[in-house]
Amino acid sequence: MDMAALICVVGVAFFFTYTNGFHDSANAIATSVSTRALTPKAALAMAAVMNLAGAFLGSGVAQTVSKGLIDTPQGSQGMTVLFGALVGAIAWNLVTWYFGLPSSSSHALFGGLVGAALAAGTGVIWSGVVDKVIIPMVVSPIVGLLAGYLVMLGILWLFRRANPHKAKRNFRVAQTASAAAMALAHGLQDAQKTMGVVVLALTISGHQSGNGIPIWVKLSCAAMLSLGTYAGGWRIMRTLGRKIIELDPPQGFAAESTSATIMYITSYVFKAPISTTHVITASIMGVGATKRIRAVRWGVAKNIVLGWFITMPAAALVAAAVYGVTWAIVS
Repeated sequence: MDMAALICVVGVAFFFTYTNGFHDSANAIATSVSTRALTPKAALAMAAVMNLAGAFLGSGVAQTVSKGLIDTPQGSQGMTVLFGALVGAIAWNLVTWYFGLPSSSSHALFGGLVGAALAAGTGVIWSGVVDKVIIPMVVSPIVGLLAGYLVMLGILWLFRRANPHKAKRNFRVAQTASAAAMALAHGLQDAQKTMGVVVLALTISGHQSGNGIPIWVKLSCAAMLSLGTYAGGWRIMRTLGRKIIELDPPQGFAAESTSATIMYITSYVFKAPISTTHVITASIMGVGATKRIRAVRWGVAKNIVLGWFITMPAAALVAAAVYGVTWAIVS
């Protein structure tokens, strides 16, 4: 197997992780920054460190990505499938980042894998795609919306007699913990997805057998995700933090703690790769709806949800085209 092809695919995988970091950094910190619980620089630094730590907390999601979605062919064709999938995901990340749309890097990657595999004529494990991608994609935002609404109702009831100004000050402090938990969960979920792709590349190239994740892969993916996170994603941060609804500290805490809890459960119990973007956005909508339904800017929310449904097909089309061109060159 050509070592240059392996190095190329692994390098592109690391770059995808970097774009994932700056694209999704808003997931962890937008609410804390918008409520002024944390300064932007402090929030980004904290998120980068917690993303790094979260990458070492498990491997279930990585194993799902590496063996549960597509039957990757061996040799040059398999490497070309991975290359096309990653380029398709990167392209969608950059387009949605430019327009400030909080789409899912995870589903861009899954769409890329499926699109490249179909273009190559290799097997797609549709049961795995449905069980591990489609169902969580639909269910997790619904759970986030309902849970965010209920958690916020609980907070409003518990603190109904509290001094509003004092309560907001206390929730600003509490948001430091909830934002850290969110960033840790983001590292747990998103770093593992790229780890799974790198393990696939190593297996195809004959440099690894089995689904174990080498320590250098964990370190590299975690480091690139953290670097991307520290680079920031200000366009998307504005959308999540202000355009959907103007958040106050209790609302920010409710949205972050709800989202982090959902991601921990899906990572450890179901080993399902869910979208941090979908969960935090839905939680913000649910939390905002407790103020009044019209407090949520549903027009913005509609555009975001539309982007969710476009993500996988769009990344799949780009990945299929990249695979076709690349395979024609190398074969």
